[in-house]
Amino acid sequence: MVVGKVIQFRRGRHTYKPRHFLIEIPKVATRKDAEKFVGKEVEWKSSAGKIIKGKIAGAHGGKGVVRAIFEKGLPGQAVTMEVEVK
Repeated sequence: MVVGKVIQFRRGRHTYKPRHFLIEIPKVATRKDAEKFVGKEVEWKSSAGKIIKGKIAGAHGGKGVVRAIFEKGLPGQAVTMEVEVK
């Protein structure tokens, strides 16, 4: 299990995708390293104990950030919080 950090919604200039999030994983600095995580499950736990699951869909950019798609959208408070990559 690896702990990652939610850094942002996947977004464009005028829109955002409510179920897609960008996740930064420590010690992953290249796209090649990030692609090793594709297909792994991700879990976000709220302070109340609620768990929302997702899956890593692909790398995002060249600096080791991955894109995860969750079954439901995460709340805005999830940005900057930790997630578990299994």
